Amino acid sequence: MLLGRRKVRIETERLTLRLPQHSDFREWTALRRESADFLIPWEPAWASDHLSRKSFTNRVYWAQRSVANGTAMPLFLTRRSDEVLLGAITLDNIRRGPSQSGTLGYWVGEQFVRQGFMREAIEAVSHHAFTHLNLSRIEAACLPENVASRGVLEKSGFKYEGVAQSYLQINGRWRTHVLYAALRNDRRGRTLVGQA
Repeated sequence: MLLGRRKVRIETERLTLRLPQHSDFREWTALRRESADFLIPWEPAWASDHLSRKSFTNRVYWAQRSVANGTAMPLFLTRRSDEVLLGAITLDNIRRGPSQSGTLGYWVGEQFVRQGFMREAIEAVSHHAFTHLNLSRIEAACLPENVASRGVLEKSGFKYEGVAQSYLQINGRWRTHVLYAALRNDRRGRTLVGQA
C-alpha cells in the first residue's frame, strides 16, 4: 500500500484500488453508459451531465480534496492483469472523535458482476480503514431487494443491523434501506474484515 497526503493505493490479489485520474474519463464513461440499466435502479438519480467531462473532472478534484482532508477515500477498482476499470468503492463520511467511523458505497460494471471483485475490494478497504485510518466502524446500506449487495456485504463480514425508513433518494424516490456494519473488534463474530 502506498499512503500519502493525497495518494491512496491498495493492492489485492487481483485488484489495484486507486484514486480516479483525469485519464480515466473515457473508460469510466463507457463503463457507466454500458451498465446504466444495471446501475440506475440502485443509485441516486443521475444528473443530466453525469457522464460529461466537466462532471468527471469535478469528481477527480473532489476525490483528491477528500483524501487530503481525510473525509473520504474514493477509489477506482482496476484489474491488475490488464488495468481495466471494473467499478468504484468509496469510504465516505469519515468521522473522527468518538465516532471513528465511515460509510461504504460501491458499484461494479455489469460485465464484472459475480466474479468476486467487489468482495475483494470491500475487504481490502475495510482492512485499510481499520488498520491505517484507525476507524472502529464501517457502515453500509442497500435496498432490501438488492440481494447481490446484501450478499457481498454479508460475505465480507458485515452484519445486518436494521432498517432505515426513507434513508436515501434512489432513482428519484426516497427509499427504505437495510443497514449493515463491520466493526474493527467485532464481538458478534468475525474480526478485522479481510484478515484470517
